[in-house]
Amino acid sequence: MPEVELEFEVAEQGELTVVTLVGELDLVTAPVLRARLEDLIAAAPAIQLVVDLEGVDFLDSAGLGVLMSTLNSVREAGGAFRLVCTRPRLLKVFEITALTEVLDIRSTVEG
Repeated sequence: MPEVELEFEVAEQGELTVVTLVGELDLVTAPVLRARLEDLIAAAPAIQLVVDLEGVDFLDSAGLGVLMSTLNSVREAGGAFRLVCTRPRLLKVFEITALTEVLDIRSTVEG
């Protein structure tokens, strides 16, 4: 089994649950992240979830799929979901896929 090249840290910042990612969000690491995010949502259905992508070097369609399914799960549970991303390379992926229209993408955790 390949080594998972994605680190994540979960921290509470006031009402926000912040998941900070470092590494690659791809076909190999996406299932691990999906499981962790599903656990967080199940534990706190009305979660105010922020996923910080500032440390992500690579994002593929599997990673986008995890982010979209997380958005849907959080909304269905009555919570809120946003991303932190200022990396031009990743922002371009969101723009090309028109996900900037769907996802709440901010420049900082605070907003």
